Amino acid sequence: MRGVFIKLVTGVEGEIRVPGDKSISHRAALLGGMAHGETHVSNFLLGQDCLSTLRCLKQLGVSSERQGTEVWIRGEGMEAWTEPTDVLDAGNSGTTSRLMLGVLAGSPFAVTLTGDESLRSRPMRRVTDPLKQMGAQIVGRNNGNLAPLTMMGGQLQGRAFQTTVASAQVKSAIILAGLRASGETRVEEPALSRDHTERMLRGFGVEVLSEKTVVRVHGGGRLTGQDVSVPGDISSAAFFLVLGSLVGRGKIILPNVGVNPTRTGILDVLRAMGADIELIDVSEICGEPRATLCVRPAQLKGIEIGGDMIPRLIDEIPILAVAASLAEGETVIRDAGELRVKETDRIRTVAEGLNALGAKVEELPDGLRIQGQQSLRGGQANSLGDHRLAMAWAIAGMLSKEGVSVEDMAAADVSYPDFLAVIKKVAR
Repeated sequence: MRGVFIKLVTGVEGEIRVPGDKSISHRAALLGGMAHGETHVSNFLLGQDCLSTLRCLKQLGVSSERQGTEVWIRGEGMEAWTEPTDVLDAGNSGTTSRLMLGVLAGSPFAVTLTGDESLRSRPMRRVTDPLKQMGAQIVGRNNGNLAPLTMMGGQLQGRAFQTTVASAQVKSAIILAGLRASGETRVEEPALSRDHTERMLRGFGVEVLSEKTVVRVHGGGRLTGQDVSVPGDISSAAFFLVLGSLVGRGKIILPNVGVNPTRTGILDVLRAMGADIELIDVSEICGEPRATLCVRPAQLKGIEIGGDMIPRLIDEIPILAVAASLAEGETVIRDAGELRVKETDRIRTVAEGLNALGAKVEELPDGLRIQGQQSLRGGQANSLGDHRLAMAWAIAGMLSKEGVSVEDMAAADVSYPDFLAVIKKVAR
């Protein structure tokens, strides 16, 4: 297998400004396109997923301009959106596809949405079923469960939903559809998922009522263009939090990282494992808390992870599994069945990948059992086109005796385009 070879490092040192938060960048683009007036987004993530959202908006008649990580979106309200002349391609982005379905559910024209091979295999019924119940007309493969999906819109009626999975994409799709529905739309989750949509809608002038795991909106809300400052993505920072915790010496500083409490499960878990992570300069800008994170080496120990913690760190489990493989004792991750329907089946691929590098990982139906050890052997690993696996295997290479050859390292471009250059910069 040919790939990018990542070798062992004995120390790290430096300051890393991680890219803008992927979830917030998506929402800033979408809400900017729905709003009246210009929206200026700073620190927009230039990963492939967020660029897919901008391309889809362009096909719907929303113009934008980009200079580096700054984006200006010229919104004229959704009533100015036009029927696209071609299929909308969301690429590999589940957020683009699911949120766009919610936004378009009440449109007066037909839209077909598709994506790459991975996205076309990911379940959409959890979004399309509630949208149909609200009055949207949707047809697609597997009875509306798989893309390509054609949305013909409809007169939407607000409803109350109780979801079976804590998913921000599902919640957001329903809420966004509710903005164009008559009456109230209510979503109750089994646990609180990330709340970026609710926070940003309030910033754009829409009343959103939240109480514990329940969110309510009324139709007819008008969005007004805003200035949006996107914090650094804690999911991207997680790779350096693990590297800085497990390397032999040094310190990594990560400024302006989003610390929204619905996303800080990785901080809570790593600290429970014994990590030395300090938060300084904590502030709130544009409704999103952020801080500078400082991480130093520490001896990690295994713990049990499950329940309401899982929605707060679902995207960080691949790199958390790398940390657990080098922690003292056993780590058990449960209640994470959602990982099986990500870019890959991340339960299976993480277990197989780590075992190939010399770890001891057992695949569970809804998680992983990981026996920690003093070192990883290293070897060869394939990202299988999954950006979080690509970066997790790269960090594993920096912590393994023989290094790791990562096949399809380019998959990291989805959320961290210059990841390889950054890890080389801090290696000592």
